[in-house]
Amino acid sequence: LAGSPDYRAILGISDEAARVRALDAHLSTRSYVQGFALSQADVDAFRQLSGPPADPQLFHVARWFRHVAAILGGPRTTGPPCGLQASRGRRAQPTWSPPARSEPCQLRLYNSLTRRKDVFVPQDGRRVTWYCCGPTVYDASHMGHARSYISFDILRRVLRDYFKFDVFYCMNITDIDDKIIKRARQNYLFERYRETQPLAGQLLEDVRAALQPFSTKLQETADPDKRQMLERLQRAVAQAAGPLEAALQAGQAGQELDGRVQVLLEEAKDVLSDWLDSMHGSEVTDNSIFSELPKFWEAEFHKDMEALNVLPPDVLTRVSEYVPEIVDFVQKIVDNGYGYASNGSVYFDTVKFANSEGHSYGKLVPEAVGDQKALHEGEGDLSISAEHLSEKRSSSDFALWKASKPGEPSWPCPWGKGRPGWHIECSAMAGTLLGASMDIHGGGFDLRFPHHDNELAQSEAYFENDCWVRYFLHTGHLTIAGCKMSKSLKNFITIKDALKKHSARQLRLAFLMHSWKDTLDYSANTMESALQYERLLNEFFLNVKDLLRSPVEVAAQFEKWEDEETELNKSFYKKKAAVHQALCDNVDTRTVLEEMRALVGQCNLYMAARKAARRRPHRVLLESIARYLTHMLKIFGAIEEESPLGFPVGGAGTSLSLESTVMPYLQVLSEFREGVRRIAREHRVPEVLQLSDALRDDILPELGVRLEDHEGGSSGCNGRTPGAGAVEEEKRRKKEEAARKRREQEAAKLAKMKIPPSEMFLSESDKYSKFDENGLPTHDSEGKELSKGQAKKLRKLFEAQERLHLEYLQLVQNGGPP
Repeated sequence: LAGSPDYRAILGISDEAARVRALDAHLSTRSYVQGFALSQADVDAFRQLSGPPADPQLFHVARWFRHVAAILGGPRTTGPPCGLQASRGRRAQPTWSPPARSEPCQLRLYNSLTRRKDVFVPQDGRRVTWYCCGPTVYDASHMGHARSYISFDILRRVLRDYFKFDVFYCMNITDIDDKIIKRARQNYLFERYRETQPLAGQLLEDVRAALQPFSTKLQETADPDKRQMLERLQRAVAQAAGPLEAALQAGQAGQELDGRVQVLLEEAKDVLSDWLDSMHGSEVTDNSIFSELPKFWEAEFHKDMEALNVLPPDVLTRVSEYVPEIVDFVQKIVDNGYGYASNGSVYFDTVKFANSEGHSYGKLVPEAVGDQKALHEGEGDLSISAEHLSEKRSSSDFALWKASKPGEPSWPCPWGKGRPGWHIECSAMAGTLLGASMDIHGGGFDLRFPHHDNELAQSEAYFENDCWVRYFLHTGHLTIAGCKMSKSLKNFITIKDALKKHSARQLRLAFLMHSWKDTLDYSANTMESALQYERLLNEFFLNVKDLLRSPVEVAAQFEKWEDEETELNKSFYKKKAAVHQALCDNVDTRTVLEEMRALVGQCNLYMAARKAARRRPHRVLLESIARYLTHMLKIFGAIEEESPLGFPVGGAGTSLSLESTVMPYLQVLSEFREGVRRIAREHRVPEVLQLSDALRDDILPELGVRLEDHEGGSSGCNGRTPGAGAVEEEKRRKKEEAARKRREQEAAKLAKMKIPPSEMFLSESDKYSKFDENGLPTHDSEGKELSKGQAKKLRKLFEAQERLHLEYLQLVQNGGPP
């Protein structure tokens, strides 16, 4: 072809249309085989064309063009297409550009080391190492513990189940501590004293002796809260001792006297325990006494955590099991030059550490360094004597290892028999498991100084680094109705008592409605907000479940979306985005719950609008939203069972799904009731309709079932008729009010029973001015002698109170409430 004179003539034609027609005529006379070898002339001819011809009659040129284009990859000309072109045939893909979008938000956590929200970057990919300070187990777990451990449980679940980190969570149990030693010793000595069954006179004498050092302690107490607590205790002891003294003076004996002895023993337990410990504490040498108490309270703590649906740690460490590791840890700190032995104890040299290159002391609360009150509290009640203070090089130094005194447990070590200091325990256990640097360390806000600052110092002295903890998280305080809560002040609510009033889910919702790092006030208002939120969600879940139970064909559930569904779906995705943004912002569960509340509100408006229009709501869309809300609540630990949608019905921890088991029977009952109502309306039998309404409004709600009568005569098992909810809520409110009044009456009766008859009139100085030896009034406020009628009336009241008080004493003796 290239060498043909005809072909050379064709290439010389200036008009492209004429050239293409001539080329087609020439190609039609030649033998054409697919896959022929191209010459330079073919390439030149091909590049003169901008595309194949549009005229279908010129198919010889079109076929030739496609073959050449397949080999060369398309024409090279960049000019406008020729008039004969209809399509470009084989074309290259256009350039693709990704859609423009904003940068995804990153998880930020409030880091106490910087006092700001820092981007969370684990040290090892998606793996997160986390150590949490556990409880010192010497008493019942209280709501302050719940504040920390529920909050950390929520954070842990969010990092693991929402952000998909691989979290390795460690927690310790402090079972060697000054508080434990002192409490165990006191409990042992008091029970030994009680077993001697002291006579009334001896008990009174001992109580007076115990009150002398107690009064000195009260006078020296500057803290107003602690002073108020001690004053309350002193008054309680005095009020219990008075009736016993009066009974002895009156020559009383037997059951009534024994009852007064038991009351005084109970009220004076703390005062007597301190006194007995000061005299006989050093005689307690059996180490099992110091281990039984923490074992008992640790078991109770785990039960409380399980009841609160707090996940167990991946690893639990006990101080008593890590004593050898603690000794090695202390030895290396000494070897590194940051610790020194003194009189059998070992102390951390804060001055040398702070002046060493690459180290700093007081990272968390630098302004608190030198606070002697905080430092003394950190050392413990048994370790702040003048003798101990004189052993230190600096007043800011703290004990790594304490030489044991008589009456304290001990373990062998290079410095003599002793026991671990408080701060070193966590460092040694966490360091053994997590190494030289961990991602997260957590604890309560009040542990920042000195406990956590001392942990950081001694651990970085051991590892010779400056990064033992990357992110330090501290949960906020918990107050009780605005007042400070403290176990040492005996102003606390146990977890068990809190769970008697509210469910674990309700407590968790209350915590979710507040920031994990801020102070939370545990009060009636806080819990009422949580209850209302739970009811809002539960109503929505029940309504969606009722909708999903309605029979419908498989294909019919995929209905066409109207504008309402499109808008609700847009809102749904906006809320999901807002939830994600809130969780990235320091796991802001408060905002998350508000977004979820708003989403439920929009769904309720949508369902109400569809109902008003007599149209069924779109079940697939509502189910999708309900499942998302369920998923988020599961992440937060607010739904503990395997419930596919909403709050499960039935007890926690059971494999039985009460809802799925009972619902078929309820459906049968609902249909039967509807048939009975229809017949009753047809035959005008109002009594049957009243019974039917009573079943719906009175009987079934008591069993946890709500029945709704829909328009058109059908019934559902989870809805609510107009007004029926208000009726049910009013009944619940009245029931709670009646229970509250009963409790108040019982408390008032118990308070009255506690008053000895000899004291019942003494407080009425505005009525009476003189009394006889039994406490009966003899003269009125003006000094006039009472008439026989008045005296007789008062005598009857006195005798009635005598019987009441005797009943109280018997109650106490039998183990009833004090």
